[in-house]
Amino acid sequence: MLAVFINSMLLGGNMIIDLRKLKNMTSVFIFLLLIVGCQNSLTTEGMLLIKIDELYLDQQFPTYKNYPIETEDDIFSLDDEMRLMVSDKLVPIRDVRKRSLKLLKQIFDQENVALAYNSGANVSAKEAYHNQQANCLSLTIMAYSLAKEAGLNVDFQDVRIPEYWVRDGDQNMLSGHVNLVITETKAPNQMIFIGSNILTIDFDPVISRKSFPSKIINKNTVIAMYYNNKGGQALFDNELDKAYAYFKAATKVAPSYSSTWGNLGVLYRKVDHDKHAMNNYRHAMNLDKKNYNTMSNMSIILHEQGKFEQVNRIKKVLHKKRHNNPYYHALLADEAFYHGHNKQALIHYRRAIMLAHNIHEFHFGMAKVYYVMNDHKRAEKSLKKAIIYNKNKAIDDRYTAKMSIMKKADY
Repeated sequence: MLAVFINSMLLGGNMIIDLRKLKNMTSVFIFLLLIVGCQNSLTTEGMLLIKIDELYLDQQFPTYKNYPIETEDDIFSLDDEMRLMVSDKLVPIRDVRKRSLKLLKQIFDQENVALAYNSGANVSAKEAYHNQQANCLSLTIMAYSLAKEAGLNVDFQDVRIPEYWVRDGDQNMLSGHVNLVITETKAPNQMIFIGSNILTIDFDPVISRKSFPSKIINKNTVIAMYYNNKGGQALFDNELDKAYAYFKAATKVAPSYSSTWGNLGVLYRKVDHDKHAMNNYRHAMNLDKKNYNTMSNMSIILHEQGKFEQVNRIKKVLHKKRHNNPYYHALLADEAFYHGHNKQALIHYRRAIMLAHNIHEFHFGMAKVYYVMNDHKRAEKSLKKAIIYNKNKAIDDRYTAKMSIMKKADY
């Protein structure tokens, strides 16, 4: 951790898979994405021109304006207690690196803030600090605000990790990743490169050890990610007008961020507005040609329209891009397991483990499948491997508890 890194797995901040009609479409999914909004520009798909205003469906969500959307100040501001901590503990340290390390110590030490990770806690900087729980995006936001208050030159980075999915109930969520980079000096408009004078703060020790490409992103993009998370949670909770309020706010604050337009598309699918969903997917793809999840979203609608040639072309592109991604095979395994296709799930988990044997979630997935197949011996063996590769104490405790339950079931 002391390489030093502040990560943000954007819980729900990226994409949610719509599982409708998925059984007939192997390897094709619908996702919820992040984005930035344009005012009056046009988007093209072939000769088709779509005004940005036509990508919204206000009339479908009549109470969306009733939901208050957090402002930038709501999300990033500090209170007196936080500012006092910075002035007392951080500002007196002149060395930038030591001051940054002290910031991390203040955040995580039991004697100080003692923050804990909670994937569902999409909260503001102040809420993260005082509730002592936050997801990775909120941890990053809080650390950014504290670093700014401490006089550090700090920027957000979007880290281009391989596509990574997490199941939440009957939905799958594609997670993104952001961290912070601190520089000793930074001139206006100067590009930042990895170097000896840079400290990267990332809350994910696994990702911090890998050299994934990254780029500086602005504060508005991070705000859009925050709104996206809020909208994603509202969608899970079936609060559709609230979801629309947050997704629309995300597109307004960061118009060129492809993901949120895709999120709106998923929401439109949920209320049976497929034409508008497709228009949003097209716009998202125009903004980011490598938005493979939106490509997946489009293929669902194309399949339902009987355009199988286009669907097959998309599937070939996606397979080429994803077949070496272990998380993609884990996603297929999760889907197979969810639908009761246990043998198929094992095949996909084995492929995932072959590509990345040290990911604890893959072994835990294997354990779940073996357990429901009443093969407790293999389930226990897989769970032991999950415990070996896991580095998170809270997850360790959960795995150990499941191991205890499994052993009792054998008696």
